[in-house]
Amino acid sequence: MPFMLLSVASELYPLVKTGGLADVAGALPAALAAEDVAVTTLIPGYPAVLRALEGGAVVHHYDALMGGPSDVLRGRAAGLDLLVLDAPHLFARDGNPYLGPDGQDWPDNPLRFGAFARVAADIAAGRATDLIPDAVQAHDWQAALTAVYLRYDPPGRRPGVVTTIHNLAFQGIFPAYLLGALGLPAEAFALDALEYYGSISFLKGGLVFSDRITTVSPTYATEIMEAEAGMGLDGLLVTRAADLSGILNGLDTGVWDPATDPTLDTPFDARTLDRRAANKAALQRAFGLADEPRAFLLGSVGRLTEQKGMDVLLALLPELAEAGGQFALLGTGDRALEAAFSAVAARYPDRIAARIGYDEALAHRIQAGVDAFAMPSRFEPCGLTQMAALRYGAVPIVARVGGLADTVIDAGPYALAQGVATGFQFPAGSIPAMRAALTNAKALYDGDPVTWARIQRNGMATDVSWASAARHYAALFRQIAA
Repeated sequence: MPFMLLSVASELYPLVKTGGLADVAGALPAALAAEDVAVTTLIPGYPAVLRALEGGAVVHHYDALMGGPSDVLRGRAAGLDLLVLDAPHLFARDGNPYLGPDGQDWPDNPLRFGAFARVAADIAAGRATDLIPDAVQAHDWQAALTAVYLRYDPPGRRPGVVTTIHNLAFQGIFPAYLLGALGLPAEAFALDALEYYGSISFLKGGLVFSDRITTVSPTYATEIMEAEAGMGLDGLLVTRAADLSGILNGLDTGVWDPATDPTLDTPFDARTLDRRAANKAALQRAFGLADEPRAFLLGSVGRLTEQKGMDVLLALLPELAEAGGQFALLGTGDRALEAAFSAVAARYPDRIAARIGYDEALAHRIQAGVDAFAMPSRFEPCGLTQMAALRYGAVPIVARVGGLADTVIDAGPYALAQGVATGFQFPAGSIPAMRAALTNAKALYDGDPVTWARIQRNGMATDVSWASAARHYAALFRQIAA
């Protein structure tokens, strides 16, 4: 019999996605199957999920779950085994799963994801379906109350629980008076439970009561035990250091494969790297950039926020344009940054282009067409786009934080001499440091095409798959189930 894992995730690629959590939750089941771990994912019944669900048999009914009747459905979608919480009063809303049309958090988010975790705990305890999981993986604050409910439920079956931190900056912090509505006892409002500076933190509760804690890169696991990156939870994490693991995320190498990617104008691999030039030319045309085959073309895809260091990148774009470089952006986020990127693109129309929004196919085309890919994050738990850049021959230029530090080998003198470099690193949050990295990268691109191509091929040869992570996760899940 395979090991049975219940994955509890508020988003799941390709059904619903706002960030890397969806990619991880969507790709890990297939990787774990190779380790004889069968994954069933519990996900909220957003409209897009219900439309995609095949089967959808009711396996449990709640007369009243956080304000309304609800069903747990079992079925499949996108090749994944699913349990879906069909609670129309909580999840029958199109668009972003967390934000309303005004761009603000849904006011009832604590009840929405409290209900979600309540159901996860019921399934884990064998009260809601015939699925009896050996272990539970709860992803981020939206699922973190799973371990809390299991802690305060009456004695009974309790499988091991792992809470996985994808980004400690998002903790699910809400008023303490909601404890009663969430069905939690007053004693949960305590320093060694959910209390967080006078409020309650869903994520803190999960970190306190889970058997093990994981986050998505070894460096980030170290960083969050320090005050600068610990977001007020560094003390707690230090006390649980023996139970904290940093397991580096992988990339779905079936979805991200330049040799078979249907979105590309010209597929290629490390042996046919010269074909990549056709993708660069197509990208320049698509973005309205000057048709200059040897111009240094930098790209970036992602959220336009200060956390991602996009203000640092923005400050350097005029210098890049005036030095003959080019830049292509795809992203959305802070309105002021959106406007600023659009403004600099208008100032240099044939050298800088900004697409505000998100387009999965265009993201692939950017990775396949740019010469270098920028990720100047002030902190980055793991990052997946730098892994895609490596795989697609776009040389990453990254801040030396979190998973970026773990996945990119800096092109310093020793690494260049040994022929092992895969990109460029610089200290986070520093305009001069990023300027130096960009200058070094452009100089190498312009002056030494042979070494540049070696760096590209090194990146494309890097194993960014889920295989190693799946082995680590499988061993961890079996430990807590023993």
